[in-house]
Amino acid sequence: MDLRQMEVVVAVAEEGGFTAAAQRLHVVQSAVSSTVRALERELGTPLFDRTTHRVSLTPAGEAFLPAARATLRAAEQARSAVDAARGQLRGRVTVGTMQGVWADLHRPLAALRAEHPGVVVRLRQAAVTDIRQALREGTVDLAVVALDRQQQRGLVTRLLAREEMVLVSAPGRVLAGAGPGGGVTLAEAARLPLVDFTPGWAIRLAVDRAFRAAAVERESTFEVNDIVAASELVRADLGVCVMPISIADRFPDLDKHRFDRHAPSWKVMVVQPRGEAPPAVAALLRHMA
Repeated sequence: MDLRQMEVVVAVAEEGGFTAAAQRLHVVQSAVSSTVRALERELGTPLFDRTTHRVSLTPAGEAFLPAARATLRAAEQARSAVDAARGQLRGRVTVGTMQGVWADLHRPLAALRAEHPGVVVRLRQAAVTDIRQALREGTVDLAVVALDRQQQRGLVTRLLAREEMVLVSAPGRVLAGAGPGGGVTLAEAARLPLVDFTPGWAIRLAVDRAFRAAAVERESTFEVNDIVAASELVRADLGVCVMPISIADRFPDLDKHRFDRHAPSWKVMVVQPRGEAPPAVAALLRHMA
């Protein structure tokens, strides 16, 4: 058994199939298939159930996967330690992120690139619930996300920013009780067609929490998993949307309305698993203020 075989199995498991794994590893599919078969023969048991439509882990594969990930991480740390001893820093850093927080990342990434050009950074965008799970599984080294107190358990966090959210509407739309830029209440917002983000998104979690705290019920008219799609629905006057000010400011043609009270908010933070960070991860963390 070697590291390459483990890397191939991890790729198939994470990508959900042999074709996608081959694309990720930049090899032909037959090479991925033969590598997995050779390892399965060596272990004496299949790691994947293969059907026409899907590939899934067997119980043996479920047991193998976390051990393979840990081994690959240990090998990467060993290589990084040797590079550091030689005055070089290489390796890979996988960063989990949500839509809307790129502004918190581009400066530290630029600084890391200038200081350590041999470090490769992989960005993985997903819902905050998926990123939290990836941190626990070790498939993400650190993340820039918005977590509530319960989601922070077992993780090391450092606050980057706290931000209130606003109600975004089509240009010139008149809201009951508010003009463009004027204040609204959550109850007034609930009476409008709402463009919501998908459950599991940090924005959606914060908005749900604020409406519950204010004892205001609401229904979604649209659910989207893309910030630009939300802005287009708002621009077409099909609904209004609650989003952080920094995101709303990316769409200067849309009207922004502050909340008079109970404004939804989120806390953006850098999050990492407990324990000593590998050198390349530590280098990036140093640039995150």
